[in-house]
Amino acid sequence: MNRASRQVNRLLVAKGLRAFGDGYVSLLLPLYLLDLGFSPLQVGVVATTTLLGSGLLTLLVGLHAYRYHYRTLLLAATLLMAATGLGFALVTDFWPLLLIALVGTLNPSSGDVSVFLPLEHAVLSRVVGDTKRTAAFARYSLVGSLVAALGSLAAAIPAMMTSTIGLSTTAAIQLMFVLYALLAGLAALVYRGLPRALSTDAHQSTAPLTKSKRKVYALAALFSLDAFGGGFVVQSMVALWLYQNFSLSLAAAGTLFFWTGVLAACSYLVAVRIANRFGLVNTMVFTHLPSSLCLIAIPFMPNLSYVIVLLFIRSALSQMDVPTRSSYVMAIVPPGERPAAASITSVPRSLASAASPFLTGYLLGVSSFGWPLLIAGAVKIVYDGLLLAMFRKVRPPEEDSLIAATSPAEVRPR
Repeated sequence: MNRASRQVNRLLVAKGLRAFGDGYVSLLLPLYLLDLGFSPLQVGVVATTTLLGSGLLTLLVGLHAYRYHYRTLLLAATLLMAATGLGFALVTDFWPLLLIALVGTLNPSSGDVSVFLPLEHAVLSRVVGDTKRTAAFARYSLVGSLVAALGSLAAAIPAMMTSTIGLSTTAAIQLMFVLYALLAGLAALVYRGLPRALSTDAHQSTAPLTKSKRKVYALAALFSLDAFGGGFVVQSMVALWLYQNFSLSLAAAGTLFFWTGVLAACSYLVAVRIANRFGLVNTMVFTHLPSSLCLIAIPFMPNLSYVIVLLFIRSALSQMDVPTRSSYVMAIVPPGERPAAASITSVPRSLASAASPFLTGYLLGVSSFGWPLLIAGAVKIVYDGLLLAMFRKVRPPEEDSLIAATSPAEVRPR
């Protein structure tokens, strides 16, 4: 195994450890807060605050990452993750919890919206070539989704502890937050194996973005629109809607989100094949549109069975843009600007989505109808149209090479 493969594998292991914690935390968080006596609106406020805090921290790190070694920043992030888990395990009052949510790494979403993401993207794009980049990001997303799905199943552990050893629900969930902190420690051990000097060529960089500034800012604006729509359907709030409308148990919700995670993971590998054939932007747009239509249809379904079917269809389609989006951003910017580009295009996905759970909590508090899902689907369709219009002609290097190789001038007559 060569050096690059070892570095990629370390990132995959660390990603998996974090994803497992995110998988069960996203489901346990609303139940924990409700068990503490918080209202659905307060649950939405906490979810919003976690996304807002992650976005601000990611922006800060991304704008200055070119000055530092990636390993140092990743290790610092694991310390913050451990402190977040212990904070939620020990604190039960609303305002202190809100502060911990703001400065911590807790993730109410089924995806990764933390400070780790742009750092790992920058490392990944540095150690693999153009032709292998999308496949590497697909593996990265695959590991995250599969392990997060296993984490969703782990959300049933508190109920098991309550029934077998007599722990209260609150105490059992607090132990799961302690486990979240321990996972951070394991991730730190993995990151320590990365080369200390792994970073951009800092001496060649005078600013985080120069040549690619306009493209990166345009993508950031588009991704913020997509993230705003996605914030209405973060996993925690979808679980809350299912609980309110169908009395779905925590164990059943964990199983449901396990299978949606598996379907999403399988879609990453399919996305690589589609992207190789039709291009990254086309893959991002035309797999996303049908999933958004599923979101719009869900609130009108007469029973839970139809809802589950549509959630499964959406999961098989909606995440194909994850590895392709990450690969596309890294492909169209110079190597020295990749950390900032990864951060600046990731931050809006936290900041713009930060307001949505708050609005979701409000909407679910006044109506049981699935307005959040309807709004999410409509906003995402607008995003898809704008992305296709603005970036269909901005191609990554491997697509330019493919087009040149198959242009009419190069095609020989039979």
